[in-house]
Amino acid sequence: MVFISLHDDETTSVDAAKRILQEYGGLLIEVENKAQRNIRFNLGRHFFTVDPNTIFSKEGIKKSLEQLGRTSGKAVNEVEKLGQRIIRLIPKKTTCIISLHNNTPDLFSVMEYLAGNKRSVDSKKVYINTEQDADDFFLTTSNKLYEKLADKGFNTILQDNKNCTDDGSLSVYCGKKNIRYINCETEHGKTEQYYEMMKTLIVALPTNK
Repeated sequence: MVFISLHDDETTSVDAAKRILQEYGGLLIEVENKAQRNIRFNLGRHFFTVDPNTIFSKEGIKKSLEQLGRTSGKAVNEVEKLGQRIIRLIPKKTTCIISLHNNTPDLFSVMEYLAGNKRSVDSKKVYINTEQDADDFFLTTSNKLYEKLADKGFNTILQDNKNCTDDGSLSVYCGKKNIRYINCETEHGKTEQYYEMMKTLIVALPTNK
């Protein structure tokens, strides 16, 4: 299994994942970016900014560059190279890609994936445990993982791999490529919660899709 941290300001997830790595093994790929979420770079006479979790498709790259400042064909091509480089770092025999993320209270939660809400088009199934914090959840491309984690009582989203919006994210890339992927997400600072969720995930990982 491979752990990937794309946002360098989301340290809670990485701290918990390193504990898991010590206990269970695996590979950690980190984007080091001076503790910043977005990547800012100079190309020619201009600066460009991109969210590193939008760089796995040209469509996602274009949207991200436009939203965060400016875009150009050359900038899109350079960012695409970074996304391809990250993909090449993942061993071909990887059984699961585990993406490490944290969020800010009330700004991003499992509730966004419910019917009628902002990200409903991206979800095929959503399980919500009202006793759990809505900001703490899993999102996966695998129906088997979805069922196992929902059965354990965790807020869980099954991505609609065929119909989800192409935002250039790693989850969409993996869904299109039929790669088992899961995002484990909690609020910043909830290291123990993240660690417990990750332990449950490791045990739940199936041997096939």
